[in-house]
Amino acid sequence: MKPLARQISDAASWFAEVASKLSVRRDNAPIATVDRLCAFAATRAALITQKKLYGYLKERMGTSYPRMFKDELFARSIHIATMHVFAASLSDLTIHVVAHVGAGSALGPSELRRMAVECYKFGIAENAEQAPDRAAPALWLAAFERRLDDTSWENVAAGASAFTESPKALVKWAPISDEYKKYDREIVENSIRFAWNEIREDFRKRLDPAAVAADWTSNSG
Repeated sequence: MKPLARQISDAASWFAEVASKLSVRRDNAPIATVDRLCAFAATRAALITQKKLYGYLKERMGTSYPRMFKDELFARSIHIATMHVFAASLSDLTIHVVAHVGAGSALGPSELRRMAVECYKFGIAENAEQAPDRAAPALWLAAFERRLDDTSWENVAAGASAFTESPKALVKWAPISDEYKKYDREIVENSIRFAWNEIREDFRKRLDPAAVAADWTSNSG
C-alpha cells in the first residue's frame, strides 16, 4: 500500500489533470478589447473553480480523500462538479466585467446584454469539450440569458452583487454528502466570495473601459 503522503500526491495530481483541462491561462496585459475582456472572464472563472472546488474537497475529506480518487463514480462526479461550478463562475464574472465596461459609457442595456452573451458563449466554447453532456452548454447559456433579463447593470457596477451563482453552485455540485454540506454552506460560500476579491482587484487595475467600449462599437453588428 502506498504511504499516505504518496496517495495524497497522486490524488492531487489526478485532480490537477482534470481541472487543468479548463482554460486557465494568465497574463497581466491591459484589458482594452472585447476579446481580452472575454478571455479574462473565461480564464479567471476557471481559476476560481479549480481553487475553491479542490480546496473544499481536500478540506472536507481529509486523509480519506486520496482513496476516493480510485472510485470511477467519484471521479465522474468531480468532473461534473467542475464544469457546473465553472459555468456559474463564468456567469458571475461575465456580468461583473461587462457592467464595469458599461459604467460611464454610451452603451445601453441592450448592447451590454449582447456583449455579455458573446463573452459567456466564448468561455463556454473554450471549454465545451469538457461539458458533462451535449445538452449542458445550451442549458447553461439559457440560464445565463434568463439571468440577464433581471440584471441591473448600474447596480452591478456599483458593487459585488454579480457574485451570487458561484457560491450556490460550489455547495450544490461538490461531491460531498448533504449531511456535511448543511454545516459547510456558510463557510464555503463566503470562501468563494472572498476569493473573487483578488480577481476583481486585478480586473480593476487592468481594465480600460473606454477602449473596450470603443472596440465593441467599432466591431459589433
